[in-house]
This record gives sequence, C-alpha cells and structure tokens, in this order.
Amino acid sequence: MYSEPRIESSVTAGKRKMYQPLRSLLIVLVLTGLLWWALKKAPLEEIGGTLKQLTIAQIGILLAINVAVIILITARWWLIARAGKRNIPFLPLVWYRLSVFGLSYFTPGPQVGGEPLQVIYLQQNHGFTYVHATSTVIMDKLIEFLANFILLAIGLWAVFRTNLLSIIENPSAAWLPGLCILLVWPVLHISLLYRNILPVSRVLNALPFIHQKSKAVRMITLSEKLAAAFCQRHPRILLGTIGVSILSLAGITAEYFLMSAFLGIRLNVIEIIAALTLLQLAFLVPLPGGLGALEASQVFALGAFGQPAAAAISLTLLQRARDILNGGLGLLI
Repeated sequence: MYSEPRIESSVTAGKRKMYQPLRSLLIVLVLTGLLWWALKKAPLEEIGGTLKQLTIAQIGILLAINVAVIILITARWWLIARAGKRNIPFLPLVWYRLSVFGLSYFTPGPQVGGEPLQVIYLQQNHGFTYVHATSTVIMDKLIEFLANFILLAIGLWAVFRTNLLSIIENPSAAWLPGLCILLVWPVLHISLLYRNILPVSRVLNALPFIHQKSKAVRMITLSEKLAAAFCQRHPRILLGTIGVSILSLAGITAEYFLMSAFLGIRLNVIEIIAALTLLQLAFLVPLPGGLGALEASQVFALGAFGQPAAAAISLTLLQRARDILNGGLGLLI
C-alpha cells in the first residue's frame, strides 16, 4: 500500500513559494540559451535560400499539412487522456506536444526525452495523479511505436526493394527476423495488456538486481496496470487512437512527397518510402535533431535514386525549417 503524502509545513510551503520565481527564471534562461544555440547552429541562410524556391501557395500547403499532423498526434493523446471521462480541453494539449517536441529536438538523444513534460502538464494543470498521467503517456508512446514500427517495417521492405543496401548479400534474409520483431512487438504488447498481463512489470520483477519495492518500480507497475485497464475498458478508443496514428503517418508521408515534388525531385512511391525510412532512422542518432545524420541519409538515398546532392540538401533544409519552427514554438511555450 502507498502511504499518504505528508502535509507540508507552512515554513516549507513558504520557502517553495519564495524560490518558485527564481526557478521559473532559471528555466526560461536555460531554454532561451538552448534555442539560441540551436538557431546559431542551424543553416538559416541556406534555409532561406531553399524557401525562396517555393511559392506562397506551396509553403501554405506544407504548413497546413504540418498543422494537421500535429493535431492528429495530439488527438491520440487527448483520446487516451479523456477516456477516464475527464473534461480535458484539446488546445492546451497541442501546446504541450509542441513543448515536448522542442525539448526532444534540441537536446541530444534519439528524439525522446520530453515525455516527462506531458506527465507534469497533466498533473499540474488538469488534476491528474502522477501515476494516471504517466499511464496516459505510456499508452500514447506505445500506440505511437505501434504505428511507427509498422511504417518502419514497410520502409525497410522498400529499402530492400530499391537495393539501397546492396552491400549486404541477400539483405531480405538478413533483416527478415528484425522486420518480424518490429511488427510483432507493439501488437503483442498491447495484446498482453488487453489480457491483463503486464510484460514490463514481469520483466522487472524477474530481475534479481532490481529493488522490487522501489518507488520507480511501483510507479511503473501501477502505470502499466492503468494502461492495461485502458485497453480492456476502451477498445473502441484504442482502435481510434491507432487509426489517428496511421493518419498522422500518412500525413508525414504526403508532406515528404510534396516537399520533394515542389523542389523538382521526381521519385516513385517505393523510393519515397525508402528515403523517408532512412530519414526516420537518422533521428535515432544521439545528436540534436539528428544533425549531420539527417543530411547524410538523404544525400545517400537520393543519390542512389539518381538525384544530385544539391537536391537532397535542399530537401533536408526544408525539413529543418519545419522542425525549427515547431521546436522553436515548443521551447517558447
């Protein structure tokens, strides 16, 4: 059982209230410095030159798709969060997701790390308990992984189909087990939760070097129990969130296709999916925004499809412009 938290003394509460403005100022200074550093490193002049190649209508179309993708990604989390019949507004969650993206994009790591912000926002602004807020983030990420892994499996098939990895002898056979794992793991995890089986908790309980009664383990177990309860009680919402995720991935693919077309890059559907897959894999490199890896992936992929390096760089600069816009707004928020 969990003990009730002790009531703070008036002295402790007063100290926390006194230090809160200083803490807020420190956070603002750190995030401002982070944004300045990121913009200093970004090739803003080259981005401006790339944007000049586009018409106002083309930029408007790309911005509209970007907004639609952000709304769809937020809708998945919103559906999960309001499943407990909480009257949680949608628009604030959009700002929260932008904040999460900004923190993840501009800091080292594989495009994750901002998720604790989602927990904090729900806990402080919408009355969620810490465990309940964490469970919504777990479900959100699990369903995101489900959709992303399906896209990645299709993308790796496209990579093999276009012979991008021709240096590997018989690549289909070499990567087939990996493809199967990518496809099966998220589906299996959700299926286990639906059957009230908690895979992460069971693994933690089986490890002898893990302290079973630690706060972290208890929090993970409770969060996974709430995630399992969500799967059992709200199967329609679960299917809806999966559908929303697939729509968001379709929007990302359409955006990549239109970016390429607007810049005069002619690729077929399989080549688009293969190049987009390498782009997504580049973000796994532990550098802010996949710096360098993103450009290299597109120069390699588009070069294999007969496109000049200048076209690939222009495409990555356009993507950088979008990500800096989203991430910059997120940090400001």
